[in-house]
Amino acid sequence: MSTPTLILLPGQLCDSALWTAQAAALADIAEIRVADLTLDDTIEAMAERVLAGAPPSFAICGLSLGGYVAFEVVRRAAHRVTHLGLMNTSARPDTVDRSAERERSVRAARVGTFKGVTAHFLPSILHPAHAADPRMAELVLAMTERVGRVAFEKQQNAAIMRPDCRPLLASIRCPTLVVGGAQDQVTPPGLQSEIAIDIPDARLDILDPCGHLAPIEQPETVNRLMRAWLAL
Repeated sequence: MSTPTLILLPGQLCDSALWTAQAAALADIAEIRVADLTLDDTIEAMAERVLAGAPPSFAICGLSLGGYVAFEVVRRAAHRVTHLGLMNTSARPDTVDRSAERERSVRAARVGTFKGVTAHFLPSILHPAHAADPRMAELVLAMTERVGRVAFEKQQNAAIMRPDCRPLLASIRCPTLVVGGAQDQVTPPGLQSEIAIDIPDARLDILDPCGHLAPIEQPETVNRLMRAWLAL
């Protein structure tokens, strides 16, 4: 029997380091692949790149921006997706205010040397206790700096232009895991609840304490949830 493939989709300004704990913990039950979401400037193009490199069937899990891409993968090829994971994400399109905020951040990133997320903004991404953890803070700061300004601009554009995925939710039939952070300021837990309510038989877990990066902030719990999800 062949080993199933699990494709992990990072969030904005994130790379494979986001999923380090999961890649290690789940390697015995799945072939783990982490997609690169830094090359394209639309959700549609990101999804097409994922599909082009994927096997005929696979499980997929995305965080934040990665969740937007996971929705698009399902929209285009639901028959190929065996399991769907959605973490710290939203099915809604950007609001006018949020899009304007993203555009301001892109303009600001073009001034001076881009350093990714700075320590000043960490508490808006991580739970305050996690932002104060030097090891966790350094992991996130280094990851965002590695991704860089060019990819940041592409990802912001993709997020601004993303479609409304709420009409898709009721049609999703594969085992679906929805995870949020109780203290997530970027995609508050109500957005994950909305997703889980509309996807038939979806499992919802809101982790506490946890901000916007559940795989890093609560790795053991996320590993346990994903192992159970993949066994469905």
